Amino acid sequence: MTHRSLALYSAALIALLALSAYKPHDLPTWAMEVAPVVIVLIILWLSRERFPLTPLLYALIFVHACVLILGGHYTYARVPLGDWMHSAFGLARNPYDGIGHIAQGFIPAIAARELLLRHTGLQRGAWLFVVIVLACLGVSALYELIEWGAAVALGQGAEEFLGTQGDPWDTQKDMALAGVGAVAALLTLSRWHDRQLAALPLR
Repeated sequence: MTHRSLALYSAALIALLALSAYKPHDLPTWAMEVAPVVIVLIILWLSRERFPLTPLLYALIFVHACVLILGGHYTYARVPLGDWMHSAFGLARNPYDGIGHIAQGFIPAIAARELLLRHTGLQRGAWLFVVIVLACLGVSALYELIEWGAAVALGQGAEEFLGTQGDPWDTQKDMALAGVGAVAALLTLSRWHDRQLAALPLR
């Protein structure tokens, strides 16, 4: 079942990637935003036999990939969903970048939980929670450093990739949202995740 899920999600993502590549707002930004999707797809296929994931994690990875693909096509500051939220709720800026950073904590939290429970001796409890949240914050900080390096390399195209929309605290807010996403994932999905982990075949 997990292999079939991976195949279906992969086919859908390849189609979405192809659609998003048609007249993106900024081609270099699109390439950098969707690159993680391609890399993760390759890793998932190479590890599918040795380390199949739970259906929950496959589904979450698919959702996160969709967030990245949409943001890559329009750039995060111009995603229509964010424009609608901006107008509907009277927000100061397009909030889609915030959605992306919540996902950057939410989905990796379950991925980290699965890896830690299956590959280490760390047990369920407070320490697992703390290690996962700190790991997600670390990944978020690393991503911000990568964005900084890419922005320096891009020069004038940096604003499109960073999506700061003039907010001097954008980096700090992005990392905070990733932390919120990680905590939310662990509080809401841990029991469901445990049931799916128990159903995985032993290897």
